[in-house]
Amino acid sequence: MEQQNIFDRGVAKVKSVVSEVSIEQREFVKSITRICHEGWLQGWHESNGGNLSYRMTPDEVASCRSYFSEAPGEWIPLGIQAQGLQNEYFVVTSAGSQFRAALLEPSATLGIVEISPGGDTYRPVWGFKGGRRPTSEFASHFMNHAVRKGVSGGTNRVIYHAHPANAIALSAVLPGDSKVWSRVMWQSLTESILALPEGIAVVSKAIPGTTETAEETSRLMEEYSSVVWAHHGVFCAAADVDSAFGLMHIVDKAAAIYLKACAACGGAKKLIVPNDDELNAIAKAFSVTLKL
Repeated sequence: MEQQNIFDRGVAKVKSVVSEVSIEQREFVKSITRICHEGWLQGWHESNGGNLSYRMTPDEVASCRSYFSEAPGEWIPLGIQAQGLQNEYFVVTSAGSQFRAALLEPSATLGIVEISPGGDTYRPVWGFKGGRRPTSEFASHFMNHAVRKGVSGGTNRVIYHAHPANAIALSAVLPGDSKVWSRVMWQSLTESILALPEGIAVVSKAIPGTTETAEETSRLMEEYSSVVWAHHGVFCAAADVDSAFGLMHIVDKAAAIYLKACAACGGAKKLIVPNDDELNAIAKAFSVTLKL
């Protein structure tokens, strides 16, 4: 009997090792860890700043299911209930994790959670090594996923939150007005017209981790794929991690160009930028419509 117990423990240990390697080597997981690392290289993830979540496809869930924990954790209340996300699975960055470590320690930096049939609780099924838990912003991610799944017809699967310095600096310069921010983005970097034809939204008084900020962000996500939390960071929603990273990069680059132009000529009022007619002409060339 003792020998059998030792054998069983050995099999369980081997399965654990295989599980870690198997899931970490899936293409969707490797793309997430790569983007985490690239975001850190951009300077967007100081210390444990920022978070990311990805809604898995049914095929991805099926390919990983045999490696999920045999004894999943307890169901944990989300504090909210979201229609359309029942029984979904998400890859989520862990609370306190450092993005620069994602490539080296995926199973500590990331985890997979299962959403209950009621859509109001979750439980870990893989990862979160060392007793970690999902990011403290998971409830906000969850609400945003529910909205973006609906408005995109299910194509949006990623919510990416980072702390790009230029965009944060711009929130000390511009008022918390989505129309003002959108115009600055378009005028500073006309390529942003193609990526953000709807513009960019702003939560002017964002308190991370609060239900109020999460609710306002998800409300704005009904119209916008990118939302600024003033003096804190940016949320981007997209179909995949590369597209989400691209949106973040565009927002930060447009903000950098605006700030440099203002510094070079002594103030925003002296800037030479495209007028509304010119912006609309560019939008027409891109086959998109601006919300001027």
